[in-house]
Amino acid sequence: MRVLLIGANGYIGRFVADRLLADPAVQLTALGRGDDADVRFDLASGSPGALTRFLDAVHPGVVVNCAGATRGGARELTRHNTVAVATVCEALRRSGCGARLVQIGCSAEYGPSQPGSSTAEDAVPRPGGPYGVSKLAATELVLGSGLDAVVLRVFSPAGPGTPAGSPLGRLAEAMRRAMQSGDGELKLGGLGAQRDFVDVRDVARAVHAASLSAAQGVINIGSGRAVRLRDAAAVLARVAGYGGALHELDGPSGALRPAIGHPRPDPDHAPPVAYPYPDGCGSWQQADVRTARDRLGWRPRIGLEESLADIWMEAACRI
Repeated sequence: MRVLLIGANGYIGRFVADRLLADPAVQLTALGRGDDADVRFDLASGSPGALTRFLDAVHPGVVVNCAGATRGGARELTRHNTVAVATVCEALRRSGCGARLVQIGCSAEYGPSQPGSSTAEDAVPRPGGPYGVSKLAATELVLGSGLDAVVLRVFSPAGPGTPAGSPLGRLAEAMRRAMQSGDGELKLGGLGAQRDFVDVRDVARAVHAASLSAAQGVINIGSGRAVRLRDAAAVLARVAGYGGALHELDGPSGALRPAIGHPRPDPDHAPPVAYPYPDGCGSWQQADVRTARDRLGWRPRIGLEESLADIWMEAACRI
């Protein structure tokens, strides 16, 4: 099976590439903007016609799209997350390769959910920010394309390679600095949010399974369990061997401070008060993962403690 992987250099894409390369039945071709891609192509600015010619030449059986942007303004997010997917869909429609499309979506498409609930694929999406809006628009393009396609809505990925700007990445960096300077107290904000963390290696396994399956539509990929960030911080402290005190800044006194998971404030613009959760997902998210089990035969295998240990291993190398 020949697979075309788009976005192989990204956080999720790197692990998807490793997983697919480990399958002797897969012939992998990487397409992206980087110099180390097999083929250099920018989805956000390239034409569907150019991509169609490449698809007809390579003739993949599966196209996996892990490309996209998580940061930036609405225009940039739309260009990299929505326009880029429109290019992929149009190129696949024009091509004679008949490839199956596996699109990586995200839980931000759902937006906030009721605390205590599990979000299933039939929930009405109400994204709370421009990132979720751009990804939801991409999902709608895929679902309406008429292609053999599946969208994996990935909840909060964790594990090795976790970006420094993510909530867990910021948490590990704050702990590293505290240990390096010998601080006996670590003051953290934004720990009240509860998220469904899923290891990025388990996500790669789900992508592999989706590539081989006939499943279509939207499928949630998560652990099925929401974890409060303050609990994740306690686990990380234990893994790191940090013996200091953790003080939470949530509440009126901590609301004025940059919180874990919040983007660094722009000095020229005041931070928006109306959106205390920068991912637009509110205080709670938890995936209903029964569809992934039933249609992909997939279950998460790696627990959060192992994911956090790998995050800390990378952070500790910077001490």
